[in-house]
Amino acid sequence: MGAVESCEFGLWANGSSYHFSQKEEDALGYDCEFIDLSDFPGEGESLEDLDRNDRSISRTPANDSLIKVFKRCHDYVYGNEGRKKDAFWQLLYLIFCKLYDEKRKFMPSPNGESYRRKFWVGVKEQNTEEGRKEVAKRIKGLFQELKEDEIFSEVFDGNEAIGLTDKGLAFIAGELAKYSFLDASVDVKGMAYETIVSNTLKQEAGQFFTPRNIVKAMVEMLNPSESDRILDPCCGSGGFMVMVLDHVRKQITKELYPDLEGPLLVDKYNSMEVNERVRIYAERSIFGFDFDPDLKKAARMNMVMAGDGHANVFHVNSLAYPNWEHPVEIKKINKRIKQSLEEMKDMEARYGNDARGKFDMVFTNPPFGAKVKVEEEIASQYFLSKYSDAPEVLFIEACFNYLKEGGKLAIVLPDSILGNPNTLEVREWILDRFRILASIDLAVEAFLPQVGVQASLLFLQKKTEVERQLAQDSEDNYDVFMAIAEKLGKDRRGIPIYQRDEDGAEVLFATETKYLVRKNNGETEIKTRKEKLKQLDDDLPGISNNYKQFLKGVL
Repeated sequence: MGAVESCEFGLWANGSSYHFSQKEEDALGYDCEFIDLSDFPGEGESLEDLDRNDRSISRTPANDSLIKVFKRCHDYVYGNEGRKKDAFWQLLYLIFCKLYDEKRKFMPSPNGESYRRKFWVGVKEQNTEEGRKEVAKRIKGLFQELKEDEIFSEVFDGNEAIGLTDKGLAFIAGELAKYSFLDASVDVKGMAYETIVSNTLKQEAGQFFTPRNIVKAMVEMLNPSESDRILDPCCGSGGFMVMVLDHVRKQITKELYPDLEGPLLVDKYNSMEVNERVRIYAERSIFGFDFDPDLKKAARMNMVMAGDGHANVFHVNSLAYPNWEHPVEIKKINKRIKQSLEEMKDMEARYGNDARGKFDMVFTNPPFGAKVKVEEEIASQYFLSKYSDAPEVLFIEACFNYLKEGGKLAIVLPDSILGNPNTLEVREWILDRFRILASIDLAVEAFLPQVGVQASLLFLQKKTEVERQLAQDSEDNYDVFMAIAEKLGKDRRGIPIYQRDEDGAEVLFATETKYLVRKNNGETEIKTRKEKLKQLDDDLPGISNNYKQFLKGVL
């Protein structure tokens, strides 16, 4: 291998991973060797600065950088550590160690000491057995501390352990340590996390994960605010909950910093003031139920990544609630609901002290398909079971029960409910009890390659008793927003599709991006980058914007 004489460091990349090296010459300068490094020094730093435990400079991940890192780490554990059954959980333990270590900056130290990072890998520690042992000792101690922390202890059972070899642990830690998780946008973290979750906790019995562009459109169209209590009764890995939290985070930031915009406003998304408001909102107002205990745990972890709002994710059969055969979990749900009502000064008690009739908005993608069966004892609790025992039908009624009067529902449904003659009575039930806000037909690619199903997004508002009576006494005519999403930014294999011109060539759009640069002296500077970028061929952002115009009476 050759090297440029004046160059001390080298970087090798293959598009998904990076390899850092340092050139070291012999005493006479005739020969040289290349030493592996965990990273490069930052601007104004020396190589020795990388080994300081008070160093706090890390890269802010963007776009798909975290997806690549998480996938690379997962593949390493899966292929090199002999842990095929729990590679996913081993990686998550280390991700949370990294996140916890960053959060320690803002936690009071019991000894009054200033913050010193523990999740780091010395510049050459991975090269020796002694160095790898030091890394493992630091991080395993951090993991034990994490499990005893007030916030994180509710995510873990307490008996979890990092079972990787010192070499494997040092490799994963070296990959994760390069990035700042707190500075990453919720969108970047959520996309990376859910990619790993969906690839690991495979869809079974009709369960599959909702693509982020669909989740984003549903949340933007209903536009939840800090005063809304939210539920996803089939929360999976927490995609809807995290997107709601991110949506409200942006509202809170704009309220606190009304004079800022662009990158200066974005820079405040993770400020202490915003984070505290977001944490309070999440723990007070965002709830998630799921029948799969592994998904409950995955959703809790996702919510901690997004803003510490993990307390209201429960393992429960949403269709059986409140008569499920796990009374301890039901008591926990009811206790949290009561606390939420008190904190929000929202003491309407029409349905008693449980979750029914308590939510301003419900977002969900219920399980559906011929494989999904609902026990007769549970199905019989629902009026709609007279017409169908399909879970997606029963979930419509369940969501109705969870909503307040005037509450709104955004739900993914198979087209068979909306167009099949056999489900006419179901549609009549919906029209009697809900006001239809919007309906969006999705292309068949929506959930591919996970599953091929023709589905729609339905947006409904629960009528009050007065509204129901008035509708029965006269014609109930009103405008409904309807759209067809023919393009969803991907093909049937899940490969991204970008906008093309008439000749079929991908179009490059001239883009001017403003971004914030923070210097070592603490000063900030806004810079502008001009580039030509491809854009996904996705109809949903335009549909979401058109719905906002529809609400204003423009369309």
